Amino acid sequence: MVKQLQPKLRFRGFTDAWEQRELKTLMKEVDEISSDGEILSVTVANGIYPARNGAKESNPGESINRYKVVRIDDIVYNSMRLWQGAIGISDYKGIVSPAYTVCQVKQGADARFCAYLLRRYPVLCEFYKYSQGNSKDTLILKYPEFSRITVTISPSIIEQHEIANALERIDSLIAAEKRKLNLLQKKKTTLLRQIFEQKLRFKGYSDFWEQHKLGSLGISYSGLSGKTKTDFGHGLASYITYMNVFQNPIADIDSNGQIEIDAKQHTVRYGDALFTISSETPEEVGMSSVWIGNQKNVYLNSFCFGYRQDGAFDVLYLAYMLRSEAVRNQMRMLAQGISRFNISQHKVMDINVNIPSISEQQKIGSFCRGLDQLISAEVKKIDLLTLKKKALLQQMFV
Repeated sequence: MVKQLQPKLRFRGFTDAWEQRELKTLMKEVDEISSDGEILSVTVANGIYPARNGAKESNPGESINRYKVVRIDDIVYNSMRLWQGAIGISDYKGIVSPAYTVCQVKQGADARFCAYLLRRYPVLCEFYKYSQGNSKDTLILKYPEFSRITVTISPSIIEQHEIANALERIDSLIAAEKRKLNLLQKKKTTLLRQIFEQKLRFKGYSDFWEQHKLGSLGISYSGLSGKTKTDFGHGLASYITYMNVFQNPIADIDSNGQIEIDAKQHTVRYGDALFTISSETPEEVGMSSVWIGNQKNVYLNSFCFGYRQDGAFDVLYLAYMLRSEAVRNQMRMLAQGISRFNISQHKVMDINVNIPSISEQQKIGSFCRGLDQLISAEVKKIDLLTLKKKALLQQMFV
């Protein structure tokens, strides 16, 4: 007996089996040429987007005369990046490069349903199989091959419409939360700049901040040494990874790697600051993180060095001060290299840092941590909504 094609999750009232159809039965290629209109791009992250809003679109020069017209609800894809998901439904009227393929959805199919359908992972895998070229960088999928790909679709345009509406609602929620996250991040950047430039002070504080060299208030130490690849991934001790230091002003205490206990290595203690030694760009060298864990036998990876303060800093203040614009500018000036940039542990100890009273440090540190917690909560909302959308895509399609 042939198994009926039915999604796991359906709207009430829809019971008919879904159908397998070639894409040419759902849409047709349109090739209207014009140089009149706003230039659009198609990216993996954004789908179809006006070039003025951040999509990377080089100056087309005279070739704009061969550009293709795009109308609202057209499906447009990047012929060389379709297998990565560079596809979308247009909300704009404009023109695109001849490198893109423009399709018009036929009567009997919902354009927005088709857009969601085509970005599902199983369909992207089909795009990859049908693409032609010698490597991933040269893979091309033109309409004749694209049109022969088989997808599974509801025979009811009303059901297609309901599915598209449900997914658009969750996409709208995700977009709204991303806007909130973006505003919070901008607000944090502005507030931290004003605080560390002393343009914004907490009530009751007016004393001048002292300036000291970092090395006068503590000592530095090296990360792991004398280790080979076989030493990692097992053992009763742990080490703080490079990416943990690079990404987090306050290190994540739950994302360490495993290693054996070694009494010859420097251990990391509560309140230590950690610095990356090298990076691909001078802007990213010397990124810092502060460790607020109390675990025993914690070491630092080989590509970072540590700094143990003498008690002059509140640990949270230290974490955010070291990532302030004033300190980051000094770090960039110390970067040395051509293809990869390095920073000297000893020269980092010579940078100047501003120090208010401990009580003001505590207020600044707590305030900055609070902003990060708000941002983290917003990121979790977006992650949960994204997971919900992923689950719906798996259950509402065959």
